[in-house]
Amino acid sequence: MSGRKFLIVLPTYNERENLERIVARILTTSDDLDVLVIDDSSPDGTGRLARALAANDSRVRVLERPAKLGLGSAYLLGMEHSLQNGYRGVFTMDADNSHDPATLPAMCAALAEADLVIGSRYVAGGTTDQGATRRLNSAVANGLARNVLDLPTRDCTSGYRLYATEMLRRMPLARMRSRGYSMLVELLCTVVELGGRVTEVPIAFRDRSEGRSKVGAHEIWESLRTIARLRRGRFGNVRTGIANYIYRALPMKDKEP
Repeated sequence: MSGRKFLIVLPTYNERENLERIVARILTTSDDLDVLVIDDSSPDGTGRLARALAANDSRVRVLERPAKLGLGSAYLLGMEHSLQNGYRGVFTMDADNSHDPATLPAMCAALAEADLVIGSRYVAGGTTDQGATRRLNSAVANGLARNVLDLPTRDCTSGYRLYATEMLRRMPLARMRSRGYSMLVELLCTVVELGGRVTEVPIAFRDRSEGRSKVGAHEIWESLRTIARLRRGRFGNVRTGIANYIYRALPMKDKEP
């Protein structure tokens, strides 16, 4: 495999209704993109469909795991695969068609000046059609991550990302502790701590049209625990970080001069 190529990691669990379409859209975007589907033994047959897609196109590969092991661990597995196979960079995307492959070329171009490119809903030009509840959850999660951990990005929880291989080689991937969606914050925090260059490219996020969201109460609780753990590791004081976030969120008239 050429070092010019990029690997796209698609973790899946019950995404049979979406997988074929997203893979087709990715492969028609550029010849420099390969796809790695990591399926956690989906009971709906996603793994069987992924194997069929791989049999018809050498740019598609499949790793099947014996149980539902979490989004974060799938990301790490895909990153290790990219390092072992000489890719220039590795994308993470959702398999539910919420991340538009049309943005892939812009993100590839942005990597020339960055170590991590984030497809962002919250920079100029970015949009989202999420419902009110999910929009509120996202705003709170991003506000906490950005302010409590002092992160430089607007969209700290976007799963649409491109990591430079050279940055991944510097990251202690084997020591990452998150396993679910909170891995997104831990990976971003690690890049920032290593002095990596992070840039954001606007995306149009579209909520899934088929299947069910995997974000539940457990994932939200795990994200809060992860932010607290990372805050202790970086600054040593969780309460101060949360207090600062609440203070910044208050209306200006309620603040002391």
